[in-house]
Amino acid sequence: MKNVLEPAQMKEIEICMEIIHEGRRFQKEQGFLQWTEDYPNIDTIRNDIQNSKGYVLKMDNRIAGYMCIDFDGEPAYANIQGKWNAKEPYAVIHRMSFQKEFRGIGLTAIAFALIEKLCVQKGIYYIRIDTDFANERMQHILIKNEFEYCGKIVFQGSEKMAFDKFWGKQK
Repeated sequence: MKNVLEPAQMKEIEICMEIIHEGRRFQKEQGFLQWTEDYPNIDTIRNDIQNSKGYVLKMDNRIAGYMCIDFDGEPAYANIQGKWNAKEPYAVIHRMSFQKEFRGIGLTAIAFALIEKLCVQKGIYYIRIDTDFANERMQHILIKNEFEYCGKIVFQGSEKMAFDKFWGKQK
């Protein structure tokens, strides 16, 4: 199977949004709601794509996942109750979601490997990400993919668990 991470195109916005809706439904099935009906919405995804921050993960030319990869930093991360493991520059991952039919096959490990490759191409060796306290599945995935818990941040009006991964030469 050929797996690629590439910038999302505006013509793919509907499928990207459907993947977000599937992620929202999956959260409800897991017994929590991290994404509200208002966020992320179509304008969020459109903004990601227009600002070259929206990415799709394709498996054999089929879109399997959507995520925002932001190399401009995240203002909410400046105020952490805890401590990041490294300083800037870093990439931020937001809105990571996968189509239902692709779940359970290790897709997040594939996605993180491709994200790290993209980061290295841009000279970045550090990723930050956050998730809800109730999102135990994502917490497990992050730890499994060698992210470390760093503390709490406030994002979109609520406290989140902040994680990072550094594989560069200096901290």
